[in-house]
Amino acid sequence: MKVSDYIIRGGVQGRERLRVLSRVMRPTTMALLHRAGLRPGMTCLEVGCGGGDVAFDIARTVGPSGRVVGTDIDQNVLDLAIVEAAGQELSSIEFRRMDITENAPAAEFDLVHARFLLSHLADPAGALARMRGAFRPRGIIVLEDVDFRGHFSYPESSAFARFVELYTETVRRKGADANIGPRLPSLLVDAGFENVQMHVVQPAGATGEVKLMAPLTMENIAGSVVAAGLASEEETKQLVAELYLYAQTAGTISSAPRIIEAWGEKSPPERR
Repeated sequence: MKVSDYIIRGGVQGRERLRVLSRVMRPTTMALLHRAGLRPGMTCLEVGCGGGDVAFDIARTVGPSGRVVGTDIDQNVLDLAIVEAAGQELSSIEFRRMDITENAPAAEFDLVHARFLLSHLADPAGALARMRGAFRPRGIIVLEDVDFRGHFSYPESSAFARFVELYTETVRRKGADANIGPRLPSLLVDAGFENVQMHVVQPAGATGEVKLMAPLTMENIAGSVVAAGLASEEETKQLVAELYLYAQTAGTISSAPRIIEAWGEKSPPERR
């Protein structure tokens, strides 16, 4: 996967969106990781780590006896993550530039986590196969990804609906699936994982940062939308303005996408 295949703007500007996203998602992501079996002393891999927010939380959980590796294709956000990890005195964490669509990590991990990654990949099954190879004889895989059509707003907003449409189609034209969420359990089973479980969450609200997710995301996909010929630059700017206004209007409710959580285990090979 090339950086240009990822439809959301990266680098410093994209990092600010990721901060908001991580604050919105932190309660459900950490609850999921603990439910799946995250504990002190583990060696963990965060694939598609972005600015490192989840990796930081995992590092605090595994503690000094554990280790965390965060990987991403965007060296700019990795550089930011390295600085932030140092500022938080998280010495058990490291960041590497790696493309899971091309490279298989070494088999050294107890837990692998990926959030909002597979929906951007043309071959999610191939990526899962490489993740499976990253485990020691036993291991836990934890996935979170979107069912983008699951958004809702109240009162209904045409700008909000247009944003969902543009995001979904832009991802589709990159050969990926913005509605991959419900496929996660079957993808895990097909990849050879066992004891697969799932859960559904959906942040939403009439106040708070969750209402900023639609305008922030529209702002950060505008270049990809225009490049795909799906909307003019003028339309994307107008959509961003309308979405911010909607978010700031008292009494409106907006949601993040419906999010499917799925996790499973890699069991050791049978003795013969």
